[in-house]
Amino acid sequence: MELVFDTNRADIASIEAHLKICDTHFVPHLSEVVDLAAYAAILLSHALLFEAWLGGCMVGLVAGYANDPQHEDSFISNVSILPDWHGQGVANQLLSTFIDHVRKKGFMRVVLKVDARNDRAQLLYRKHGFINGPSEGNILEMRLNLRTKK
Repeated sequence: MELVFDTNRADIASIEAHLKICDTHFVPHLSEVVDLAAYAAILLSHALLFEAWLGGCMVGLVAGYANDPQHEDSFISNVSILPDWHGQGVANQLLSTFIDHVRKKGFMRVVLKVDARNDRAQLLYRKHGFINGPSEGNILEMRLNLRTKK
């Protein structure tokens, strides 16, 4: 069986199950920051979901928002990959797909927030061209410029 990349296929149960498995690989643990069930519901109802599936199991998820009417900032809210799939290019593929999507929609930037202690995530984002923006405490904003303002 091979990975299948899809968009907005997930349901609430698959998102919540995925987040629970990935929980302890977030810095800090995701469940320390949000209620996982409520977060899964918000992502399902409001975010663009870029997913990797192996059969009925969601292996990877990039969730973001591209709802700014001026098409300035798009936002990535979640990047999570099942632990057994770390280092196999799934996050790169999903992140690239999100970036390509918002670029085609005419957005100027992709913005995300990451814990300053999460070196692995920062390395992934830098590989895609993200640069550091402002920080507040342990929270670092990173930005990827897609085009210049007209």
